[in-house]
Amino acid sequence: VHQNYVGIDTDKIPFFLSVVVNENSNQCVPLYRAILFRKTGAHKISLPYTQNKALSVKQILSNFPNMDKIEKGPKEIFSPDIQKDLLLLEEQEGSVNFKFGVIYMKQGQTTDDEILSNETGSERFDEFLQLLGEKIRLRDWDNYRGGLDVKGDMTGKYSVYTVYEGHEIMFHVSTLLPYSRDNRQQVERKRHIGNDIVNIVFVDSDDPDAICSQDTHSLFNPTCIKSQFTHVFAVVSVDSHNRYRLSICAEEAVPLFGPSLPCPPVFDNPQLFRDFLLVKLINGEKATFETPTFARKRERTLDMLIKDLYAEHMTDARMTMLNRRAFSDVLAETPRHSRVKEDARQIEFVRIGQALKLEAIVRGDAPTSLASAGSTGSVFKRSPWEANCFYPVFPSSALLCADSWGDNRLVIGTEDGMYLVEEGNLHRLLFDKSIQARQLNIVESHGILLIRAGPSSKEGKIYVFRLSQIDAMTETKSRFDVKEHRLERSRGTHLYAISRPGGSRLRMCVAVGRRLMMFQWKHSAAWTAWCPTNDTDTVDGFNFIWEVMLTENPTILTVLDGGWSPNSPSHGDVLVCVGYKNHWDVVNGRTGFSKHLHTVEVGKPHLVTALDLYEDQEVQLLLCYNHTCHFQKVDDSLPSTEFDFHWNSVPTNIVCAFPYIIAFTSNSMEIRLIVNGNLVHTMTMPKLQMVACKNDIFFATTAPEFFPNRTDRLLLDVKQHEQPKYSPPLSPNSSPEARPLRIYRIPLHALTKNSNSDHLALGKESPNVWKSADVKLTVPNQPRVSRSATSSPVPPKGKISAIK
Repeated sequence: VHQNYVGIDTDKIPFFLSVVVNENSNQCVPLYRAILFRKTGAHKISLPYTQNKALSVKQILSNFPNMDKIEKGPKEIFSPDIQKDLLLLEEQEGSVNFKFGVIYMKQGQTTDDEILSNETGSERFDEFLQLLGEKIRLRDWDNYRGGLDVKGDMTGKYSVYTVYEGHEIMFHVSTLLPYSRDNRQQVERKRHIGNDIVNIVFVDSDDPDAICSQDTHSLFNPTCIKSQFTHVFAVVSVDSHNRYRLSICAEEAVPLFGPSLPCPPVFDNPQLFRDFLLVKLINGEKATFETPTFARKRERTLDMLIKDLYAEHMTDARMTMLNRRAFSDVLAETPRHSRVKEDARQIEFVRIGQALKLEAIVRGDAPTSLASAGSTGSVFKRSPWEANCFYPVFPSSALLCADSWGDNRLVIGTEDGMYLVEEGNLHRLLFDKSIQARQLNIVESHGILLIRAGPSSKEGKIYVFRLSQIDAMTETKSRFDVKEHRLERSRGTHLYAISRPGGSRLRMCVAVGRRLMMFQWKHSAAWTAWCPTNDTDTVDGFNFIWEVMLTENPTILTVLDGGWSPNSPSHGDVLVCVGYKNHWDVVNGRTGFSKHLHTVEVGKPHLVTALDLYEDQEVQLLLCYNHTCHFQKVDDSLPSTEFDFHWNSVPTNIVCAFPYIIAFTSNSMEIRLIVNGNLVHTMTMPKLQMVACKNDIFFATTAPEFFPNRTDRLLLDVKQHEQPKYSPPLSPNSSPEARPLRIYRIPLHALTKNSNSDHLALGKESPNVWKSADVKLTVPNQPRVSRSATSSPVPPKGKISAIK
């Protein structure tokens, strides 16, 4: 049961809003979930819900982009029939079930008339069809039919059908569609093949090994299939060893989509090839809906539907006195005198909703159950973002900062002091609560620990320690023991940032009020690697480079590698991206030059972070604020690739783990693709905190049931001459508030495996420009992220989930 509202925005454009409070199925994390239907599409967010502070409709709307200035509140629609209208709007977002063309082509055929005139296929083609799905009889077929005739065999007697991850797929196979000896153009076949957005082209030859060694240009020219609808071709060939080779051709307007092709794009395992191909086809069709042609059509359709529905519901007699009831009255307790009436309304609401759901499944416009997906193993496969329990019981819930040390250690700053946490051992208190660490970084390439600590966030100092000193500590230290480790010029520091690991030089930018200072470590990373025993400095290791005065106090600092671009005058300078209250600048301290980047045009701006990404040595930034992520290149002379995407919840931390971008909130983890912002997965967890992300991703939560706990036990204090004693982790209390804080780890290698390129421009024989995917772009070993190199991962084992 959910609530539905209708209203108009500040531009007098109508919209619909659906809201539900999801309490029971979110592991003790109650949330508002809201969908806003506008002519630009459906926008979804989730917001924290507390019983003693229910949000109004206008407060929920204010969390959507450009909806914070609505003057007149929307009206609630009580009629349960509204569900049918909103389902109609949802269906405009794209297909749930899919129809793909499968074209049999002999090597050397160059026109669509020749290709579609192949009456039958070869034995290799039949084996490929068996791999795709099962051959079904069309007459009286009662599942998804994909536009084929199921009554009179008007579109052939047979077809190929499958269910993948709950999505029904019907293949329009050229050799199974009606063939006409008198019609060279094979209109009946073109009618279906030409209206498919994505087509598979199976290229066959008498010499399969030779054909698999050729490139896509010589095998298939996408311009030979004349269609205004087909935007993506998957070119498939198979050699004598039953190894499949795949190439992807897409119109230039189609955005990047995954999974990215391996290099070389050859598959030894037919089943893995099937999984890869089906996901690629599904994502190709979804990406095509983002092209200007389809996007404009969808916007026109949505605009017309929403206006018609708005006029219908605003003139409905049942809309009287709808503004009399508060939003929270429905979600919380219903007044006693109207409880019976409200219960009856909700029962009718659910009855109609369930009937509509069943009707959509039968019609083929809703996903089927995973139980019918054919392979139950896919339900239990391990996701790339699945975490392992790193440390089952951590004593403090007030984590302030942390960083990873090696493969199995963390240094964590809390309100109670700083701890060293090691997998399999008991945590150890390094510094007592007199050192309130607000930021810390472990720089393993130079063997140092950096800490910004102070009694408050605005009265900090930078401390520099050797990791060897930390390792050798046997007693807890206080601030009186560490005065010689304080960087003198850092008194009053409220913020600092360091350069990315793996760079030639370690640089640290320190903000003291409006004063910005840059320091550089005296030794290069290469020198330290060559002479590690000579790099033993602490505070003396930092040399002062420059200082500038800013116009206001910064809230975000990001040290950039290099200048605007390789050809710019500032190339090689140390640049800093500075975030203020509502805008970002790039500052060059050597020249004193400041360049404006982006201004946040919202009522209450909340800047989250600025992440530096790199593409062909060009710096681009991901500027995150409120619900929004904004991509922007630093160099104005380069072609603009700016675009925005929106999170469902306002993040507290954002991590780039190429090709994913992950947002952490106080109760959810949201995983999207960095290339286009598409949502991949959402996990809700109580008291969630991002801990560290330099190497693997560490986070803390009070929810031990989300991930498989390791069987490791904590090593207790061992007295001399005694055997080690082990103790299992504490049992969580039944109350979520009393559960222990547990630290989990997501291995970075699981998220970033096999990231390749997907697009290379092909010929320009026609107005439609096509691109192919036969080239691999390498991803740097260091965590430099480029959002153009791929769009989704290719896990080496198991199935791949379709991106929704």
